[in-house]
Amino acid sequence: MTPDITPVLRALEAHADPAFRDTMGPRFGIVTADRVLGVPMAKIHDVAKPLGRDPELAEALWQCGVYEARMAACMVDDPATVTPERMDRWRADLDNWAVTDTACFKLWDRTPHAFAMIDRWAMLDQEFGRRAAFALLASCALHRKGTDADYLTRLPLIHAAADDERNFVKKGVSWALRAIGGRQSPALRTAARDLAATLAASPDKTRRWIGKDALREFAKADAKS
Repeated sequence: MTPDITPVLRALEAHADPAFRDTMGPRFGIVTADRVLGVPMAKIHDVAKPLGRDPELAEALWQCGVYEARMAACMVDDPATVTPERMDRWRADLDNWAVTDTACFKLWDRTPHAFAMIDRWAMLDQEFGRRAAFALLASCALHRKGTDADYLTRLPLIHAAADDERNFVKKGVSWALRAIGGRQSPALRTAARDLAATLAASPDKTRRWIGKDALREFAKADAKS
């Protein structure tokens, strides 16, 4: 039996703010074909937290196509029950950076399939699918998942995608490189900085942007240490 999502939608609607909705595109770059209520992230958290982990409810919320419901679905789903097939199916629906990053940061990086899906999605041409690959790689790095080898072997994915000039891909690639370089591992810190320097010296403008963006972040971190 499909769970009744009506109470969840009503709770989200109670926090809807048309004025906030109108700023989502101009201020945050959140442009989506989904129905949008205009609920701030903190309020979505407030609605989702009491729901606990409920994969069936998460699936129903995702399928309803409401932006805030999909955000809540990422917080309600159970990483232990997530399959690669469901990850691929949700990934195919992605059309904005906010749901993409929330799915990666709140859910997918906690699954045992994360690194395999990074490898798969990095080869995609679709903008938010490829964004998902590098947002997921960044999320794993920030949450201290995996070993040095898991990241060293994926630096070539960053190098290969660094000429993708699409805004949300290049920012995702930079995020992944910066996150790997921020881990407490001398080998990763050195490798990430070397790659950033290589990209910064590239004749390709997107590679240069990513390399310089990462180098600035590394310089700030090094100054604090």
